[in-house]
Amino acid sequence: MGKMKQPLLIKKGAEASLYLADWHGRKVIMKKRLPKKYRLPKLDEQIKTYRTNHEPQLMHEAKRAGVPTPTIFLVDIKGATIIMEFIKGKQVKQLLDEISKSERLYLCLKIGELIGRLHECGIIHGDLTPSNMIQNSEGKIFFVDFGLGEKRKELEARGVDLHLMKRALQSTHFRFAEECFNAVIESYSKVLDAETVKNVLDKIKEIERRGRYVAKRKGEEE
Repeated sequence: MGKMKQPLLIKKGAEASLYLADWHGRKVIMKKRLPKKYRLPKLDEQIKTYRTNHEPQLMHEAKRAGVPTPTIFLVDIKGATIIMEFIKGKQVKQLLDEISKSERLYLCLKIGELIGRLHECGIIHGDLTPSNMIQNSEGKIFFVDFGLGEKRKELEARGVDLHLMKRALQSTHFRFAEECFNAVIESYSKVLDAETVKNVLDKIKEIERRGRYVAKRKGEEE
């Protein structure tokens, strides 16, 4: 894997652990997928191999579509590890609480455009939340963590992606979640054609209805 100083664990997720490390004199993020004891070993190996190989491909395609992503330096399939560029900046999740309303809306407009570019070229992020977006000191927004991403153009997948973004805003920034999501959709609508956008928005409403129905049924059963 090359010369690397002792990495520092910065996030332990359900699917992988993230480490901050020094690699050949460069600050990097090392993403290592973890074995899952509840899965059969052979299946676990197949899933880790697929995701370790697939994630960098999606990030490269996103970059080609005009969506900034960290540069990939090394992919170690056997070790289920990806070494990528460390993006110095702040998570959008943090920024939304710190900036003015006009700055917040401008930021969300930029994010909506980037989501539109992803969906236009058939990339579903899979974990589309403000936590997985980082703005650097130059104001550039990077999308990170494509570990659950996939290549799909179905309305359901696009709707789920945006619904997750909406839910994330509601749970962490409820005071201005609606205006933020409206700004996201406003610029998203400038990237994709009007009919597609309408269908995606209808799909989001359908997903929300499903969620309410499931919650209601669960409440009745308790």
